Parts: sequence; structure tokens; C-alpha cells
Amino acid sequence: MFFVAAKLFWFLVQPINLIGIMLLIAVVAQVLRWRRLALTASIAGFLLVALSVWTSLGPVLLRPLEDRFTRPDPAPTEVAGVIVLGGGLEGAINLVRGGYELNSGGDRLVEAAVLARRYPDARIVVSGGNGSLVLEGEGDADTAPRLLQALGVDRQRLVLENRSRDTYENAVFSRQLVKPGNGEVWLLVTSAFHMPRSMALFRRAGFDVVPWPVDYRTRGDEQPGAATDNPLDSLSATTVALREWIGLLAYWLTGRIDTPLPSPTSRDDSSQGVVGRAG
Repeated sequence: MFFVAAKLFWFLVQPINLIGIMLLIAVVAQVLRWRRLALTASIAGFLLVALSVWTSLGPVLLRPLEDRFTRPDPAPTEVAGVIVLGGGLEGAINLVRGGYELNSGGDRLVEAAVLARRYPDARIVVSGGNGSLVLEGEGDADTAPRLLQALGVDRQRLVLENRSRDTYENAVFSRQLVKPGNGEVWLLVTSAFHMPRSMALFRRAGFDVVPWPVDYRTRGDEQPGAATDNPLDSLSATTVALREWIGLLAYWLTGRIDTPLPSPTSRDDSSQGVVGRAG
């Protein structure tokens, strides 16, 4: 139920759709001669465009998420395994064409291949099924072997978790699958902006992982003001940032994490009873 509700809610509130909804309301209100509503919806749609496309709102919102967790320095000398969260492959295209087309999050899979070479004894876990509510697509865990083997990773090292549809399920199903031992070091690879929510959920699942962020979308010096990127990238950054902040808030309000902004230095996400509470 949570998965479906989250998908429907995000469909309505993501900037591009919300802009379209405001414009539709404005047109209908104008036809019905509800001039005040038409004016309000028009202004709201314009402000959404202005903030999302012509300002640095997206990068400014992304920056604290990306800076929250950093890679360990020095890096671990021994690693039991690497967990790569899905979201880096074009599932709908790969299902039809049988390839391994990457999207903007493809750094996750590339970094997995790099880490596989750096830690030759580590298991490589790819966690990700089809996370779409309506579109058919191949889960990342089903596509990844073709890509990783092409990049030189031995198929025998791969552990594939293809049931998960969201980050909560990534954490729970990955732990159930690999059964990490005491003292083992596991690296968690995902986009830097997605790392806070991912770390909180893995902690709640009782899986103590080490953050290994990739796929940065900001330089790290963004300030409020006019956009310095092209309009499409500005809109994309705003969309990603809002989705992640809304995700953190929703997971906190529903009890899946204990704080809306997890700490990198303290275990503020107790693993007690995670499956029972989150359901």
C-alpha cells in the first residue's frame, strides 16, 4: 500500500506534472469564468516554472543531501561485499532490446565494477527489481549481470536481489539474502543525494553498511540565486531534490526511519523491530 500511495503522490506533486495541473486548472477556471481561481493557478504555475528552471533551487536543495555522507578515508582494506542499489539502468529499454542502457544514475553500476576489481574477494550484490507502478521494465538486478560481466566481473561473484521496488525493500531483502556476519564490512553504493535515506533504512534493517556515494549532481559550492545550468538540468535537479526530501519526510512520518535527516556519525536509526514496524 505504501509503495502505491508513494507513486501516486509523487506523480501529482513532481514539478513538471504540478505545472501542468496548474495550467489545466487555469484553463478550466477561465472557461467557467472563475477569474480569481484562473489567475491564482496561472501565477502558481509560473512560479513553479521560475523556481524549478530559472533558479538554483534544485542544486541548493541537493547539496546538503550529497554532503551528508562521505566515503571512508582511508578506505577499508578488506570488504566482504558491495551492495549496489538499483536505479542506474533503463529497465523498459533493456527489457525489449536486451542490452544494458544506463541512465543518469549509471555511475552506481560503473563504480560496482571498479570496486569489484579493487576488492577481488568481495561479493557484489545488485538490489533492484521493477520499481515502476505501471510500466513494464527489467529490474536492475536482472540487467546488471550482462553489464558487469562485460566489464570483467565474474558471474559467480554476483548476488542478485530482484524483488525490491523501493529503498525500504532494498534494505530488508538484501539483508535477508546475504545474512551479513559480525564484523564484516559491506559497502553501500548509491547516488550521493540518495545516501541519507538509504543509510537510515539499512540501519533500521539491522544491516550496518559503509556509505560509498557516487553520482554527484552538484559541485558543492552552489548558492541561492539564478540558475547556472541549462533549463532541463535545472528542472531535473529540482525534481530529484524534492523527491528525496519528500521521501525522507514520508519515511520518517510513517515510522520507517527515526529522523528526517539521518546522521553520518551516530546510529540514530535503531534496528529494533524494523520488519514489524514498517510492514
